[in-house]
Formats: sequence, structure tokens, C-alpha cells
Amino acid sequence: MSKKIRKKSSKPDNFGTTRAATVNRIKPARKVNHSLAEGSPAPPFSLPREDGTLVSLADFAGRKIVIFFYPRAGTPGCTREAMDFTRLAKAFAASGTMVMGVSADSVKAQESFRNKHKLSIPLLSDEEHDVLEAYDAWGEKSMYGKTFMGVLRTTVLVDAAGRIARIWRGVKVDGHADDVLAAARKL
Repeated sequence: MSKKIRKKSSKPDNFGTTRAATVNRIKPARKVNHSLAEGSPAPPFSLPREDGTLVSLADFAGRKIVIFFYPRAGTPGCTREAMDFTRLAKAFAASGTMVMGVSADSVKAQESFRNKHKLSIPLLSDEEHDVLEAYDAWGEKSMYGKTFMGVLRTTVLVDAAGRIARIWRGVKVDGHADDVLAAARKL
């Protein structure tokens, strides 16, 4: 695992004081180039869901799919988002659309999340970030002045032909599931 090492600088800074410098040995964060575009084929995947069974894009051939990528199971925003999609699951099904969530959490964490909040939608585990990267949902983030790699809250609507119909990046949770449902109904 990478480490951050703090060294005392012997050179004064611009203000004439000496301060600790951080040498970052973590591989540099890379920005997402958003290579995934509306109209392009949806990247294939096969991931374990919270119950341990594998779920593949091919399992839903001929059906519309909503894949929402969320940063971390059990956090407030992710919980609201998953609960909103669960609340609308029957409406999505009536429009011929399957909904699933994906995060970098373990299968066990996904199972706990589902059970604690009584979520009815499949929650997929992508601990290696392969699918997150393929869907441009893994990239550089910053919080409290620190930059790191993580899940970018993103939602993708795949049409029945297996093409990307719509992409929502930088998702704000409130009202989002309703907006996605409206777009799915129009397909």
C-alpha cells in the first residue's frame, strides 16, 4: 500500500517560516477523459451482486437498463439515491427498464447496505474498478483540499439495443431517480 511521508523542510517558504512538506508516494490521480458517449455501445461487464451471483450486461439483452454508480454504500447521499431508485423500481419495471447500482464496495458491504435499507435493486461490487473505469465513473476527486481517486456519481441509461442512450455526470441526488425514470419512459 502506498504511503505519505512527511518531511521537515529546511528551506523557508515565501513567508520566512519552515513547514512540513508532504511527499506523496501515491500514484498520481488521473482525470477522466469521458470517452463514453451517448450512442456508443455499452461496455460489457460481469460483476458479483450483493447475494454473490454474477450479473452481466448480456443478461439484459433487449431490455433497457439504468446503471447508477455511487461512491460508497451506507453514506447519506448514496443511501438516499439507492432508496429513491428502490422506491421507483416498479415504475421502472413497468417501463421495461432494469435498475442496478454499482460501487467499489465489497459484496459483503453491498449485502449489508441492501439489508439495512431494504433495497430491492441489485447492487454490484466492482472492487477492481474495471467497470467503473469503462463507464467513466472512476476518476479524480477532491475533498478538503486533498485529491484522490474515487467513484464519480454517474448514471447511465442503456437502451434495448445495448447503446448508451443518456449519461448523467456529477449527479445531484435529490430528484435524480425521477428524472432518470422520465428519460427511460421516453425510450
